[in-house]
Amino acid sequence: MNFSKEQIAKLCHEVNKSYCELIGDYSQKSWDDSPEWQKESAIKGVEYKLNNLDITPEDQHKGWCDHKTSEGWVYGETKDVVKKTHPCLVPYTDLPSEQKVKDYLFASVITSLL
Repeated sequence: MNFSKEQIAKLCHEVNKSYCELIGDYSQKSWDDSPEWQKESAIKGVEYKLNNLDITPEDQHKGWCDHKTSEGWVYGETKDVVKKTHPCLVPYTDLPSEQKVKDYLFASVITSLL
């Protein structure tokens, strides 16, 4: 079965949302209710993984950071879409372990669908 990048991104997003809720973060909206910039970010992450199948979760995180900073996002203690701040805009080694899980889940969803 072949899935589109958008379908894979949607599943990655929904898995991430479910994981966030598991760890007590209810800030994520469903794919259908998410803003376009967030959907595009997930699609870019899928494209990056599909074009670089051997990358590690650390590489995936760096790609995400590069994408965010190219769009004007900076590190901030809280995520703020208006100010474009995000607490995960740090080197992978500085991420809390519960945040690293997101990169593993993202990559696992993609590779399991190939």
